[in-house]
Amino acid sequence: MIADGFLKDISLSAIIAGFVTVLVGFTSSAVIVFQAAQALNATPAEVASWMWALGLGLGLTCIGLSLRYRAPVVTAWSTPGAAMLITSAAGVPMAEAIGAFLVSGLLIALAGFTGGFERLMNRIPLSLAAGMLAGVLLRFGLDVFGAMQTQLAMTFAMFCTYLAMRRLHPRYGVVVALAVGIAIAAQQNLIQFDTVSLQLAAPVFTAPRFSVAALVGVALPLFVVTMASQNVPGVAVLRASGYGTVPISPLIGWTGAATVLLAPFGAFALNLAAITAAICMGREAHEDPGRRYVAAIAAGVFYLLIGLFGATVAAVFAAFPPELVLAIAGLALLGTIGNGLFTALRDETQREPALITFLVTASGLTLFGIGSAFWGLIAGTLALTISQAKPLPIQK
Repeated sequence: MIADGFLKDISLSAIIAGFVTVLVGFTSSAVIVFQAAQALNATPAEVASWMWALGLGLGLTCIGLSLRYRAPVVTAWSTPGAAMLITSAAGVPMAEAIGAFLVSGLLIALAGFTGGFERLMNRIPLSLAAGMLAGVLLRFGLDVFGAMQTQLAMTFAMFCTYLAMRRLHPRYGVVVALAVGIAIAAQQNLIQFDTVSLQLAAPVFTAPRFSVAALVGVALPLFVVTMASQNVPGVAVLRASGYGTVPISPLIGWTGAATVLLAPFGAFALNLAAITAAICMGREAHEDPGRRYVAAIAAGVFYLLIGLFGATVAAVFAAFPPELVLAIAGLALLGTIGNGLFTALRDETQREPALITFLVTASGLTLFGIGSAFWGLIAGTLALTISQAKPLPIQK
């Protein structure tokens, strides 16, 4: 029964959206994961194992959670967490780092399954969540036009194709724009497939060890950064995209559980995606919001392929010119940015706090290792609280 319904919901646009999701996620942050592994003096086999574990974890959670809730649930590795590991985990033995990954995963699972995180997120108004979403995605919309400075012919052709297809066949705007970009890039010899070779990744098990230094210096910061910089905006994207009925607690809980299971192989932190999730939740994935979950499942399949063929897939994604990736990501997110701004500014009583949320998030502000999405929500909540506070009585 589930299989029959899923087969009816499959569409080319959803599959392409899943591919673009993984393309953007991998090309934008995989190098940070490699650097994090190298900071722990990982061998080439261990680096490949990290990609195997992360790909497997992301693939299974994307597919399983999206099928379970019939919603586009997209997971990702913690990019801020990986960036933090580059500095804070340097010099920590790999076994102790693995122990810290396990503890961080347990804390994430606990925050999810107990329902405490969901109760906190339910207090965030939709206007602020939408403002945060638009702020997170703004740079991707701007990158479409920034890419024209270096590859005008390819990116402008993709842009014009997208506009034309939005009028003729809106569902296939991103699909055709991607095809045009690949064709032009190939004609200009911008795609380098000569370094690609088929190579399977193999898991490498590392027995965890626990130390106070690693728990305090790695596990706790990794947990805080992942929850604040990844899961908070991930939940906000779900809400702002119209999937507010999806229960948050099991989503967070299962990403933590997957981290615990795969941490000995290098899965340092899995969480809800924000930026890449928005690609699967937009109209480009499918006009019917009830069928967009297929895009997340397609992303899960591509993540599984990354896990199995880590080195090969890395080479394939690296073969695409960066301008093509920037352009297709921005085009895929234009509708979501517009919807986010509309929802954020629609209610006049919350317009200014939502605008503050948008501006702080778009600024890229980072404090204490926590990204701007979290601080945008904090600033917006503060502004909303002050604006709705009852005025103090004037004493005569």
